[in-house]
Amino acid sequence: MSESHTPTSGSARLNTGVAHNARVWNYWIGGKDNYEVDQQVGDHVASIIPVIRDIARADRDFLGRAVTYLTRERGVRQFLDIGTGLPTADNTHEIAQRIAPDARIVYVDNDPIVLVHARTLLTGTSEGATDYIDADVHDPGAIVERASATLDFSKPVAVMLLGILNFVLDTEKAREIVRRIMAEVPSGSFLVLTHPTFDPEVGGELQVPAMEFWNANATPPLTARGAADITAFFDGLELIEPGLVSCSRWRAEPGAEPVVPQYGAVAVKP
Repeated sequence: MSESHTPTSGSARLNTGVAHNARVWNYWIGGKDNYEVDQQVGDHVASIIPVIRDIARADRDFLGRAVTYLTRERGVRQFLDIGTGLPTADNTHEIAQRIAPDARIVYVDNDPIVLVHARTLLTGTSEGATDYIDADVHDPGAIVERASATLDFSKPVAVMLLGILNFVLDTEKAREIVRRIMAEVPSGSFLVLTHPTFDPEVGGELQVPAMEFWNANATPPLTARGAADITAFFDGLELIEPGLVSCSRWRAEPGAEPVVPQYGAVAVKP
């Protein structure tokens, strides 16, 4: 186990008076690390877009399938999980290290409540490494620099951006973040991404009013994007079958989960 870089000042930024994404998301997937304000906002969002809890569960299940696939079938032994959120069952390091005990995982988040729970993330196998760094997705240079204390960037890394680029409101800035991070990893590395969408083909019509309410009543603000803009995050990479699909259907059993307005995809750097 490597040393945590979590600052002791993290809890000072904790604001329990305003609903926060990490805690609301935790509420939607049945967790207990949330407050009444998070539950109130979460319930109101669910009244606008009733499938929101399905989206939260589908995103989590996608993580499990993607990490299992990359570890077992593609031999990935390094994961950079950016915007990890609150710890819950089957975190990235637990899935990867069950298959490959020598897997090395770095979690990245700057959410105050995640900082409070960071020690929970820092438990893994003695053969591998599990670390947590406090950094912002808007500063990819700092993420790579600090993650390099645990990860070897001369070897393939799976970069995980699950439900995080939707908090980067400027699309070109979001693309630049992905480009900068993927430029730092070698050929054979992977990008794993999920992102909410307003596309009606996957039932996204209600995302816009739900996000308008969210942005007026919770933090941080977020946005949905269409398939074309989300696909552009994978420019220069090769999408793994089945490509960009509802995350509930990515390498899932046919008909196992309802289609949700959250795209998911995995791509490899050639």
